[in-house]
Amino acid sequence: ALAISEGAWSPVCEPGNLTMEAFGSRRFSDIMAQLTHDLGTAFFQKQQLNASMADTFLEHLCLLDIDSEPTNARNTSIICTIGPASRSVEMLCEMIKAGMNIARLNFSHGSHEYHAESIKNVREATESFAVNPMFYRPVAIALDTKGPEIRTGVVTGGDNAEVELVKDSCVKVTTDDAFKDKCDEKVIWVDYKNLCKVVTVGGRIFVDDGLLSLLVTEIGPDYCMTTVENGGALCSRKGVNLPGAAVDLPALSERDIKDLQFGIQHGVDMVFASFIRKKQDVLSIREVLGEVGKHIQIISKIENHEGVRRFDEILEASDGIMVARGDLGIEIPAEKVFLAQKMMIGRCNRAGKPVICATQMLESMIKKPRPTRAESSDVANAVLDGADCIMLSGETAKGLYPVEAVRMQHAIAREAEAAIYNRQLFEELRRVTPLSQDPTEVTAIGAVEASFKCCAGAIIVLTTSGRSARLLSHYRPRAPIIAVTRSAQAARTAHLSRGVFPVLYREPQLEVWADDVDRRVQFGMEVGKVRGFLYVNDPVIIVTGWRPGAGFTNIMQVVKVV
Repeated sequence: ALAISEGAWSPVCEPGNLTMEAFGSRRFSDIMAQLTHDLGTAFFQKQQLNASMADTFLEHLCLLDIDSEPTNARNTSIICTIGPASRSVEMLCEMIKAGMNIARLNFSHGSHEYHAESIKNVREATESFAVNPMFYRPVAIALDTKGPEIRTGVVTGGDNAEVELVKDSCVKVTTDDAFKDKCDEKVIWVDYKNLCKVVTVGGRIFVDDGLLSLLVTEIGPDYCMTTVENGGALCSRKGVNLPGAAVDLPALSERDIKDLQFGIQHGVDMVFASFIRKKQDVLSIREVLGEVGKHIQIISKIENHEGVRRFDEILEASDGIMVARGDLGIEIPAEKVFLAQKMMIGRCNRAGKPVICATQMLESMIKKPRPTRAESSDVANAVLDGADCIMLSGETAKGLYPVEAVRMQHAIAREAEAAIYNRQLFEELRRVTPLSQDPTEVTAIGAVEASFKCCAGAIIVLTTSGRSARLLSHYRPRAPIIAVTRSAQAARTAHLSRGVFPVLYREPQLEVWADDVDRRVQFGMEVGKVRGFLYVNDPVIIVTGWRPGAGFTNIMQVVKVV
């Protein structure tokens, strides 16, 4: 296997261009510096105890120290939107090194050929780290549907062009297809044919997450005359919102169905379903995915008032939730978005389902190398609220600093997790969870409690489907969850759950099942050492099953790292 200590490094195989000879006479610090350069800072994690040992939440806050290392590994997953700025293999490799866990493909833009190329590049970048199984990091692929959304056309000059809408100027908003590729400062085409039937004089049309505001002054057969209330730059294919209007778009369009079928063919791991308003919308997507796509996780995006109002039924039908604050902040008052965010994250935590916080998290980093202080706090507060994942949109899709944006989210998330009082959170989750006779869930609760009692360096779980890892994540241990699995798909989707670090074990199964279990546990332990979770004599919680296959997890052990 592989051992790492202050004295020596004994590799089995080498990442990239590292050789065993190169390790021979070098100091530990030099070796770590080389590996950090080769694998990125997000690969190596440290942990400390400071504030997590406090007796009360107030004392926990008082013990936080800005000069200390974060108390934990970065448990919150980072989702990156892949676009022109980030779709090359070289850039994707750098983003994986910086901390990207899930690659999001936005099907509101681009052709199937374009997205197929992006998927190929993501997989190539991911496999470039597979030369040593210790350093391999699975990256999931998410398909974000266009959904029943309304968008503008293409600006004159092409996809990368933009026009300036001047305050108080007059703009014609039309559904005439002759202007589909000819939008400018005087005419804007939108793809919703019933626009003129649902808007009213005095109503507003918001474009690009509300950055542009148009006041309707006149309604024609296939156009509306508007006055620009809030001006700014208009780019191609921007989202349009009609707050208060009874938009009658179907939950699944023909285009969405074709996109989902494309996703099945190309093996995507999850679907981010746009503009989900009720349970039936989720079931419709499930029906399209069918038996072939039953493994694909459906993450429902809550983007309007109806979705918030019917949240519980949507949550029940979904595998997870995305708090999509861009459109939500237009459909409901901006000052209420934080309430919706906290409510949705809280209910997802209680139900044990993943929740993603998205939109404008580091928006200024599209053009600047550093975020605003408010953006840094926003990312931190999403983590403190309990989000399993945080997402970057334009920052990585079209921004000037995609890698820096990922590094910044990685750094903020790690620091924010230091301020989470995990012990109190575990007690509350245990109290609100109904009594269970499911052996796997009972074992997960016991394992998390034991991890607090012995201050475990990590929880190592052997999982076939990923369910055991998800249950452990539900109860929010302070210790990282190292999920060892032979299923590549389970390893990738594990990123949706906070604190789960998937480890793909590719060795053939041994004839004696007990020996195979020992090998996998040892492999998880060695990965924990490499990533800085575990050191010699650290207590570790081991969670396994009594027989091969999914659904048999019922054994917990406490062992020391050797």
